[in-house]
Amino acid sequence: MRIAYVCADPGIPVFGQKGCSIHVQEVIRALQRQNIQVELFATRIGGKPPADLTNISVHHLPAIPKLERAVREQVALSINPDLRLDLQRFGPFDLIYERYSLWSYGAMEFAQAMGIPGLLEVNSPLIAEQAKHRGLINYHSAQQVANRVFQAATALIAVSSEVKNYLMNYVKSSKIHVIPNGVNPDRFSAFNRAFSTETETFTVGFVGTLKPWHGLPILTAAFAQLHQQVPNAKLLIVGDGPERENLEAELLARGLHSHTKFTGAVNPDEIPKLLAAMDVAVAPYAAESDFYFSPLKVYEYMAAGLPVVVSGIGQLLELIDTGVNGILCPPGDAIALAEALEKLWRSPHLRHSLGQAARKTVIEHHTWEAIAQRILHIAGLNTPPQFQVEVRG
Repeated sequence: MRIAYVCADPGIPVFGQKGCSIHVQEVIRALQRQNIQVELFATRIGGKPPADLTNISVHHLPAIPKLERAVREQVALSINPDLRLDLQRFGPFDLIYERYSLWSYGAMEFAQAMGIPGLLEVNSPLIAEQAKHRGLINYHSAQQVANRVFQAATALIAVSSEVKNYLMNYVKSSKIHVIPNGVNPDRFSAFNRAFSTETETFTVGFVGTLKPWHGLPILTAAFAQLHQQVPNAKLLIVGDGPERENLEAELLARGLHSHTKFTGAVNPDEIPKLLAAMDVAVAPYAAESDFYFSPLKVYEYMAAGLPVVVSGIGQLLELIDTGVNGILCPPGDAIALAEALEKLWRSPHLRHSLGQAARKTVIEHHTWEAIAQRILHIAGLNTPPQFQVEVRG
């Protein structure tokens, strides 16, 4: 069986270090583990492929030059005929799987014309996100592309229920399938975590691109309060981004800079080791009316057997059973976050039990392997009796 994976988004380096990059790589790996030949069509490669993905054929779509935004949008739109020709040239394929990007419709229309399934993965209300955070000149054309590609796709894969609600503005609910992010538990299987109040430090960890919507000021305020009660508390920030300067300035102003370590952007291979250095991991989102994320970081925290403290918002309300496999805090509440962290510091037993239950949750319900099986099932290419995987300790 042959599948074409398409990522025409110039903001996603498919072999890069972003969460979206990891998502692309893990879906491809999981499809390969189903004994499927995957060919990748991408606008931005982002470096050399990981060692285990060097066997896939990579077709580089035309690059988007760094010109003014209106010109970039037109160039991105003009790629569609090239994409369609490439798919025709390197086919035939049994399935076209595409990660939705703002200007791409050629792949789904090609699948429709060829009479093969075309699945479109949608991770956000991208038009609104682009207009709010990065700038969008030709809003009307972006809406036209969305209408076109959503209609052409055989089915839409929404990463959260909130994204599904957004897509229902375009297509019927029955065409949309919610598949949250997942994790590869084998990456985190070697941990033998020690839980004790006698350890030299108590490390609170965060992983992610340092962008405004990750609630970093909430984390800073919570850590300041925690540090007053737990002098050996440390903060480990894994990732880089536009908010780093503000974050460092805030920590310096609070006298906490020497208690914080920034790793900067790291290779995905380094993430398991860094998670192993944490005692608890956090996702401190602020209150938002349209929280549509499926936070990859939380799935990886849980796979690492870490106790997690996360905001009770969006998909996290479905993932976390507070007090069982993690702790939910009111979104934006730094005091509640600090109190939850102190509670975990005081109870190594609770940290252990939450971490074990967290790992069990993601292994049983959220592996990339199970996601690949669901994708094939939706495409009508494979109908496993149930989407279960072996539970590994």
